[in-house]
Amino acid sequence: MRTESSASSSDPAPADRKTPKCTNADLKAGYRATDAGAGSRFGEITLTNVSDRACALGGFGGLSYVGGGDGTQVGAPAAREGKWRTVIMKPGQVAVSEVSESTAENYPASACKPAEVDGFRVYVPDSYDSQFVRHETTGCADKNVSLLSHHAFH
Repeated sequence: MRTESSASSSDPAPADRKTPKCTNADLKAGYRATDAGAGSRFGEITLTNVSDRACALGGFGGLSYVGGGDGTQVGAPAAREGKWRTVIMKPGQVAVSEVSESTAENYPASACKPAEVDGFRVYVPDSYDSQFVRHETTGCADKNVSLLSHHAFH
């Protein structure tokens, strides 16, 4: 756990009860790859506060692959890992959720049912609205095969 003296000024701050929750309109989702190896890829879903006010963000949100050029979900949604805490995001600050992806090639085609993926559907925590983030890959259409996992935003 970070102490007050070790946190940088760009790190989201602990929450207070007066700050309104971040809404989907307050945040812009993105993705950046970080590493890959042995049938796995790693990256980060980012949420940038694009509003002109601070807002509170807490939890996992939702994450799934989508495809078909129309946002149809491909396969199982991401499994959630770890714990979360609420943080205050100032305008321009970025919260991150680490993402792990298993490659579809790790599974027999008959079990996976490989399908083209256009990107991610990202749900902001406590929201039913989602955002699309381009991330072309191959997923598994079978909802019993889970390729994704992610951590809470921090």
